[in-house]
Amino acid sequence: MPRTQRNDNFIDKSFTVMADIILKMLPTGKRSKEAFTYYRDGMSAQSDGEYAEALDNYYEALKLEEDPNDRSYVLYNIALIHTSNGEYERALEYYQKAIEDNPRLPQAMNNIAVIYHHQGDLAKKEGREEQGEALFDQAAEYWKEAIRMAPNNYIEAQNWLKTTGRSDIDVYF
Repeated sequence: MPRTQRNDNFIDKSFTVMADIILKMLPTGKRSKEAFTYYRDGMSAQSDGEYAEALDNYYEALKLEEDPNDRSYVLYNIALIHTSNGEYERALEYYQKAIEDNPRLPQAMNNIAVIYHHQGDLAKKEGREEQGEALFDQAAEYWKEAIRMAPNNYIEAQNWLKTTGRSDIDVYF
């Protein structure tokens, strides 16, 4: 049974009904509507912590979705799941694919930076000082780009860039 038929609370049911109405009215093809249904079911499963089910739905959505902007959000959500599962290399692959489809995705840039920063911390704790610094530099580049796109976001990253001397910009907005 599709996830949209299993929603058991009023808000989920209401959202599903509204989404179905909007989906029927949109002047898009059958393929795009089906892709959206898989995406919506993936988001529902993801929010319930059902990551395997969410990934199955997202992969089906990717097979059908042709619009690069819409694909970028599917790819982004796949990356989020891999990140939360600690599969950082796989997550980085999907974040990169999302950015290729949609270069204006600051949240993907931010999440890549967070992974590189985390890996930099681990490298330094293990005594790999040079590698840690290189990973921090990579994180800085992604954070600068994310902040350039969304200057009012990522305040902690802005502070980190400034305090570590990795940015000479005092104010981003």
